[in-house]
Amino acid sequence: MNTLRTALLAVFVGFCTVFSAVAGGNKDAATDSLTLRKGELCIGVNIAYPPFEYYDADGKTPLGFDMDLGRAIAEKMGLKATIIDVDWEGIFAGLDTRRYDCVISGVTITDERKAHYEFTKPYVGNGQAIILRKGTEGSIKSPEDLTGKKIAYLTESTSDVYMTKLAEKGLSFEALEYDDAMNTFADLKNGRCDAVVSDALVAIDYVSKADSPFVIVWQGDAEEVMGIGFKKGNVALQQAVDKALDELFADGTVKKLSEKNFGTDIVSSMR
Repeated sequence: MNTLRTALLAVFVGFCTVFSAVAGGNKDAATDSLTLRKGELCIGVNIAYPPFEYYDADGKTPLGFDMDLGRAIAEKMGLKATIIDVDWEGIFAGLDTRRYDCVISGVTITDERKAHYEFTKPYVGNGQAIILRKGTEGSIKSPEDLTGKKIAYLTESTSDVYMTKLAEKGLSFEALEYDDAMNTFADLKNGRCDAVVSDALVAIDYVSKADSPFVIVWQGDAEEVMGIGFKKGNVALQQAVDKALDELFADGTVKKLSEKNFGTDIVSSMR
């Protein structure tokens, strides 16, 4: 009897082992079939946009809210996050040419972008802000006061769209467009421009730093939302990432990452 029981137990354990391996193998295979590289989620990002993405003091380690979020999403999907740093101007072209699986880089969801790319549900909201050097606050208090001034902003960004709309409405100013958002603040600090127009969340990060030379003089409503972008038609991966994102919201991970990087919870209203 004991011999028979032992034999039956061995068969049962063997069956469970095989079943688990097959089930796990199917899950891994399904995940791998969605991404460009087996076991990896390749993330395109322009690492020049603190507090969303920036390099640590070593100049090599990507840090920031988006970087933390990307790693958490990849882990939730059973993948390793591979960060690919690219110029902002070419970040969507990288999706088109399948250089990476998705873009997590402070990307605002717009109707124009939705026509060409897939997006997750929003994970954070944002608006525009005007930033000056401390001591020059009296010169500019609103967008209307930008008339005749040198205004710096990131090219092909929502700040670019915002300033273009102001120009179309008749506001006259000297546009200084940059490929790197950090350079706009560097030139403002050095007096090469009169003001920076930037996403409010980015502006808050610069202004809140110790001994910051900057001040926010105007901040618009949070009229824009950010999401994770994918190549048009890549709905399967978009849905898989959205599912992981929902789970990270539900278990409090996204809130914790917001508090870590922004000092407050700016994400809970998104779900």
